[in-house]
Amino acid sequence: MRVLVVEDEARIARFIQRGLEEEHHAVDIAVDGDEGTTLAAINDYDVILLDILLPRKNGLAVLRELRERNVNVPILMVTAKDSVEDKVAGLNIGADDYLTKPFAFDELIARLNALARRRSLDRAPLLRVDNVTLDPLTHEVRRGDRMIELTNKEYELLAFLMRRPGQVLTRTQIAEGVWDLNFDNESNVIDVYIRYLRKKISAGNERPLIHTVRGVGYTIKA
Repeated sequence: MRVLVVEDEARIARFIQRGLEEEHHAVDIAVDGDEGTTLAAINDYDVILLDILLPRKNGLAVLRELRERNVNVPILMVTAKDSVEDKVAGLNIGADDYLTKPFAFDELIARLNALARRRSLDRAPLLRVDNVTLDPLTHEVRRGDRMIELTNKEYELLAFLMRRPGQVLTRTQIAEGVWDLNFDNESNVIDVYIRYLRKKISAGNERPLIHTVRGVGYTIKA
């Protein structure tokens, strides 16, 4: 899961980022409302955590602008403002859920997972390339009748590829979509995970589906 955290308090942002990364999620941080709006508009996030009391542009203004731009990513408002009026205002503008500071990290994770599942319901229920299927609801991956066991990051990488069948994806696009903006593009991590996926998807003599486009990146197609 790729998450955008819009939070100006550095200590809280680091706490959330560290916890989410320990749960194997990719995390980008925005420190003000303008940066949050820009990142949310140009990147494909699964969930956005959005504070209300932000410099340059408050969270409600960010929320309103994103919904006006038809950015339909689930948004969890995370704020110290706990009055009913504040919650109603956020929900009426387009927030999907509301969490008041201070909060237990386990509750944050539970709410994020619930929002991510809700978004999965809005997407195509089953991804298919040739005889490989990926179910976003159950996270089951099969090739024909064979179940394929994947790690969290392998699953996210395969889902990213399968949502773009036939499209040649650069390493930068894959890094930003599956990892985060701070990913080291000089690293060979993407190539390593592609190798893992190929081995699991094309076990035995099954024909390969993930192809290298030399000098560009990777694509998945029959």
